Amino acid sequence: MERPLIAIIDPNTLSGIGLKQLLQTVMPIITVDCYGSMAELSANHPERYVHYFVAMNVVLSNRSFFIENKRKTIVLTLSMDSSSQLADFPSLCINVPEKQLVRSLLALVQHAHGEGQHLPPMPKVLERKILSDRELEVMSLIVQGFINKEIAEKLNISLATVVTHRKNIMDKLGMKSVSALTIYAVTHGYVDINKI
Repeated sequence: MERPLIAIIDPNTLSGIGLKQLLQTVMPIITVDCYGSMAELSANHPERYVHYFVAMNVVLSNRSFFIENKRKTIVLTLSMDSSSQLADFPSLCINVPEKQLVRSLLALVQHAHGEGQHLPPMPKVLERKILSDRELEVMSLIVQGFINKEIAEKLNISLATVVTHRKNIMDKLGMKSVSALTIYAVTHGYVDINKI
């Protein structure tokens, strides 16, 4: 099965690259292409994309195209204020801390795709249980924002053991940040999105 394609259309290169990284972490089954303008998207068969994440100014300049594709379009905004967002489209505020952006992306995926049931299956390697039960407990508490000392107290283990579990979790999953770990935990059902 071919991976679903998502396009990011944003003249801000750094913003596009950062969002691409987060999207691919939230949904490892997708492929994301970045474009700096509508002209670049138009030259690359825009109909093949299942979603467009588009900067507000690009949507305003090409409103007719995005109105025709409004079910596929998510507008990237710089403000959480609903009065500064377009009424016809779902919006994603990108001017927020990483943890909040990750939470918004996870919520978007869960609500828009029926908790993932409309997406292709995860690759087999990502479906395997990689972590031990204790590591899953530690990961769950990390993602919920507890510090090592609090985790040690909650699980009645030493601080050194928590640090070891934390290192092993990151190594086994090949992750380098708590945000990536959060995405993994929520998408695999280990932590409820409302607890992060």
